[in-house]
Amino acid sequence: MADRVTVIGWDGSPLTAAARSALGAATLVAGAAHHLALPEVPPAAERIRLGSVALAARRVAAHRGTAVVLADGDPGFFGVVRTLRDPEFGLEVEVVPAVSSVATAFARAGMPWDDAHVVVAHPRTLRRAVNVCRAHTKVAVLTSPGAGPAELGLLMEGVHRTFVICEELGTTRERVTVVTSDKAADHTWRDPNVVIVVGGSVGPGTATDGAGWIAGRDPAAGPRGWALPAEAYGAGLGEGETDLLRTAQLARLGPRLGDLVWDIGCGSGAFATEAARAGAAVIAVDRAQDACARTEATARHFGAQLQIVHGTAPHVLEDLPEPDVVRVGGGGAAVVSAVADRRPQRIVAHAATRDAAELVGRDLTEHGYRVECALLQSVGLDTRAWTETERSVAFLLTGEIVRREASR
Repeated sequence: MADRVTVIGWDGSPLTAAARSALGAATLVAGAAHHLALPEVPPAAERIRLGSVALAARRVAAHRGTAVVLADGDPGFFGVVRTLRDPEFGLEVEVVPAVSSVATAFARAGMPWDDAHVVVAHPRTLRRAVNVCRAHTKVAVLTSPGAGPAELGLLMEGVHRTFVICEELGTTRERVTVVTSDKAADHTWRDPNVVIVVGGSVGPGTATDGAGWIAGRDPAAGPRGWALPAEAYGAGLGEGETDLLRTAQLARLGPRLGDLVWDIGCGSGAFATEAARAGAAVIAVDRAQDACARTEATARHFGAQLQIVHGTAPHVLEDLPEPDVVRVGGGGAAVVSAVADRRPQRIVAHAATRDAAELVGRDLTEHGYRVECALLQSVGLDTRAWTETERSVAFLLTGEIVRREASR
C-alpha cells in the first residue's frame, strides 16, 4: 500500500505551497493528460493517466511510495475522493482542494448557486439529469462525453431553458457561451464542461432576499401537505381528483427527484402540480383546452414546473419521453394499455365501477404488471352539525411492473 496518498484539486490557478510540496515528493502521479503535463510533476515519478478511477485506485493501493492524484476542481465534490476512500482500496487520503468547477461556472455567470441543484450526467444517468432540469429552475450539470450540452438540449424538447455552457474552465481555452436549450445541439462543445440550466417560473420558496437556509430547493416551499383540499385550487375539481384519491395516487406512485411523471387527463392540474412539488418532472396531458389552461394557471400559482400537452391519448403519447410513473386520470383501458406498452415502473388508474376496474386490472396483468385494487370511500362531514356534506367512491388500481427492465 502507498505510504502516503495526497489528492490535489486543480482549478487552473498556481498550485499552493502544500500542493507543490506533496507533488515534489511523489513517486507516483495519477491524473488527466493536462495534469500530468504540469511542470511540478517530478520527471522520475511513475505516471498514470486517469481513465477508470477504480483501476487507478488499485494501482495507487499497490504502489510502494508516495502517491499523488490530481483532479479538476474540488476532488471531494462528485470527485475521485469517494472512490479512493472506498473500503475496497483501503486508502487514507489527504486532500488539497481547489475551487469546484460548479462554483467557478456560477462565478463566471455572475450568479448565486446555493439554490441550485447539482447533477452528474453520464450516458446511463442522462435521462434522470434531464428530468431534474425539467423540474427545477436552476441546475448545474457536470457533463461527460456522450452526455453533454447537445444531448441535454435534445432531450429537453418541449421545455424552454437557457444554457450557460462553461468549457475547459481554468485553462487558456476557457469559453462561456449562452444559448437556448433548443440551439445547444447545433454546436460542438469541448470537454470538460459544466452546463448551468436556468428558466421556468419562480415560485414560493425561491429566496430572493438572501434569506435562504438550505442548499437547493427549499423543502418547506409552498403549503404543507401531500394532497391539498379542493378550495386550494379555486374552481371545483373533477370526480377523479378528490383529496383522498389524489393522496392515495401520490402514495402509490411516490414521485421523486429525477423521475418523469405523466398525468393523463390532468383536469385542474391538482395531481400534476403536487407531483411537481415532490421534485419530479411532470408532463400533463389533456384533450380539453380549458383543462390545459387550468393546469397552467394552477402550476403558475404554486410555482410548479410542468410541460403541458394538449391532445387526445393514446395517440398524443407516442412522441413523449419515457415515463417512470404514470397517473391515468381518463381514457379508460385503451389508454392504460398504451401506457403499459411504454413500461413505466408504476401506473395508477381509477374506475367508477367494479366491471371497469376489472377490465383495467386484467389489461395491466396481461402487460406483466402486478395489480392491486382497493375500493376507496370518503365521506365529508360539516363539523358544525356533524352532517354529511359529500360522498365519493372509487376503485383505485395500482400496477407495478413485476420484472424491471434494464435500468434507464
